Amino acid sequence: MSKYIETKRLLLRELYPSDDEKMFELDSNPEVHRYVGKEPVEEIEQVRSVIANIRQQYLDNGIGRWAVILKETNQFIGWAGLKLEKNVNGHEQFYDLGYRFIQEHWGKGYATEAAKAFLDYGFNRLHLETINAWADSENKGSRNVLEKLGFTYVNTFQHDGEEEVWYEIKNPNK
Repeated sequence: MSKYIETKRLLLRELYPSDDEKMFELDSNPEVHRYVGKEPVEEIEQVRSVIANIRQQYLDNGIGRWAVILKETNQFIGWAGLKLEKNVNGHEQFYDLGYRFIQEHWGKGYATEAAKAFLDYGFNRLHLETINAWADSENKGSRNVLEKLGFTYVNTFQHDGEEEVWYEIKNPNK
């Protein structure tokens, strides 16, 4: 696994245990969790556990969510990346593209920029055939990012009592 990816405005790198305070800022915000389970974290230990789990995914699967750092300020602004997922929407195993940003960084194109870099990584470095993504059906911002990147809507499904939408994109090199 590469140690980092650089885009025009962002540095994408592995999550470190030292990212815990900014991850707590991100995941304790109820607005950030509006479309992702509606359960913001309440204790920093919760994000420390999440970071440890993600770091284990790097070892087990060779991939996982990465920190998104704003190059101009060296500031942690969220996370993005590919994750090996299992048993969602009838898919036994798939690579999921995801992203989450601190609220003050919404609407600035960072999700699109980071996601585009991870699509390139997934298709050209990992040689994946398909990358999937899913979002709450009412999360227009996330859906716009996926559609802008060329993902195709596949279907709507129920997951944990919520209506979700399923997207996929095929490797253009295959």
